[in-house]
Amino acid sequence: MSPEREPGGASGDGADTGDGPPALRRLDPERAVTERTAGSAGAPGARRPAPPAIDPRRSRLTIGIIGLTLVVALSVYQFVAHRNGTIGVPAGQRLHVFAAPLAATDLNGDATLDPTCDPARHDPRALNVCLLTARAPLVLAFFVTGAGDCLRQVDAVQRLSARFPAAAVTFAAVAVAAGHRSVAALVRTHHWTIPVAYDRDGAVQSAYGVIACPMVELAYRGGVVRDRLIGDRWQTAAALGPRVAELVSAQRARG
Repeated sequence: MSPEREPGGASGDGADTGDGPPALRRLDPERAVTERTAGSAGAPGARRPAPPAIDPRRSRLTIGIIGLTLVVALSVYQFVAHRNGTIGVPAGQRLHVFAAPLAATDLNGDATLDPTCDPARHDPRALNVCLLTARAPLVLAFFVTGAGDCLRQVDAVQRLSARFPAAAVTFAAVAVAAGHRSVAALVRTHHWTIPVAYDRDGAVQSAYGVIACPMVELAYRGGVVRDRLIGDRWQTAAALGPRVAELVSAQRARG
């Protein structure tokens, strides 16, 4: 079958003189679309240009940007919504007092942010920050039950508790947004003997702005914070030990 001639004797690339084989039509998709649009627009049965193809990579990129924006917006909202406006309590400020059920006891319930500071009215099945800081400096760790780095920090706090006299410094930990049963299981498997409380409804988490762990607060007697330590570098006894020793020494100097 012979190649088709251009109308009027012209080929796609030059004139057909009849002195040889007819010129071949040029395979130019862009030109074909232009010709169909300019010469056959509105003609019955005329083929319309195909719609432009959608690049799936652009769609994925757009979805990714939207998702990242939502995550950042949620994080900023959580950050701003906390009562103290920051992660933890910074140095020089006073710890937020609370009482929370100890996981190693049979006490079930939520933490309170308005605890008694009267030892006679205190339930010994609860960790009471007001009473702890009245007696001695406090090392208070916050952790999430499913985070390995945070659990290792509690292990480190447990080891340090054996190195310092109980009268010199108190050690404790709080599992934020966690239930009684899961925290009690961790206390048993990790052999923690320091007081470990659970914050079932997240009230303590909100008060302290706990959106990251490992996190530990080191406070003088009376509850004023000396150090607020956040991050993976504080998950070992080797890293935490010198800071605890400094807290004890500084407390002695303060009297």
